[in-house]
Amino acid sequence: MSLVTRCPVCGTAFRVQSSQLAAHSGTVRCGKCGGVFNGVAALVEEDERVSLELSPQLGLFDPSRAAAPPERTTGDEPLPDFLVDEPPSRRARWLWAFAALVALCAMAGQAAYRFRAEIGAASPQSRESLRAFCGVLGCDVSLPRRPELMSIDSSELQADARREGLIVLNAVIRNRARFPQDYPALELTLTDEGDRPVLRRVLAPRDYLERPRTDELLRDGIAGGSEAALRVFLDTSRTRATGYRLYLFYPS
Repeated sequence: MSLVTRCPVCGTAFRVQSSQLAAHSGTVRCGKCGGVFNGVAALVEEDERVSLELSPQLGLFDPSRAAAPPERTTGDEPLPDFLVDEPPSRRARWLWAFAALVALCAMAGQAAYRFRAEIGAASPQSRESLRAFCGVLGCDVSLPRRPELMSIDSSELQADARREGLIVLNAVIRNRARFPQDYPALELTLTDEGDRPVLRRVLAPRDYLERPRTDELLRDGIAGGSEAALRVFLDTSRTRATGYRLYLFYPS
């Protein structure tokens, strides 16, 4: 429904829709003098002989908005200021672009931190950059550790014929991944006739790798699709074992 409201400052009358007055409690701004008033309280009867001002537009007051030419609706009526979309400022666009760039860098950093071992294994030339990255965060760039892609292909435990009380563990570890992996730890459990454990020992890579090449082997790991043979001597003179179990794992 079309109504008429009058600016109490300059006396200019405007034709306005009831839906416009309902918005924001009816607070409007005179498009002629810029005065702010309550359009509902300033309603006048149409049968009063008022001269309607057509050129200035009536809208909600917002000091942050600059005056803009009125847009026309399908009924060719002036569009109030509060219905006109204000284009984002150049500064706001730059702030949004900067925030998006920061978020993207943060996501890339998180991915590099989480998958640093896989990245270093897939791209050896990137290891130095990853080490510098970890130098800031206090982490290290180790080889990947995917136990589901590692297996013990064969193992054998037998007494050493030359020394009483010693046993020899021979085993072959296979890396089924396409990339190098760290050497795993091994858990050896000796069992008695009832398959009850009588001795359990965890062998770290330094316990079973060949000396004096231990550091070199630890640095390079087990190449993708290859295997590593190991031979370990263990003293079991205080136990009476008849069987064994052997598992590989990566310490957490």
